[in-house]
Amino acid sequence: MYAIVDIGGKQFKVSKNDKIVAPKIVGKAGKDVDLDRVLLISDKGKVTVGKPVVKGASVKAKILVFERGRKVTVFKKKRRKGYQIKKGHRQDYTSLMIKSIKPKTK
Repeated sequence: MYAIVDIGGKQFKVSKNDKIVAPKIVGKAGKDVDLDRVLLISDKGKVTVGKPVVKGASVKAKILVFERGRKVTVFKKKRRKGYQIKKGHRQDYTSLMIKSIKPKTK
């Protein structure tokens, strides 16, 4: 059984006991979180596709740790104008472990 979930505008294919790194989610480390934007569920060859989400389906995950990505340098320059700007950015991420996938109820 696997599901495709939307977390922070990005899509992830998840199964039970998978560990993923997703954009930052509000919560505390060690707590459970419900991911209710399930786009697709496949169970024993039976595929259910949502329009846009599968109604009543959810994925339960545990927040493992909050971390930050590597630094990205943004450099802008306009030649012969004396204009240049250098900025840095680090993205926040959340490590999740998928505990269970609950298909829609009939």
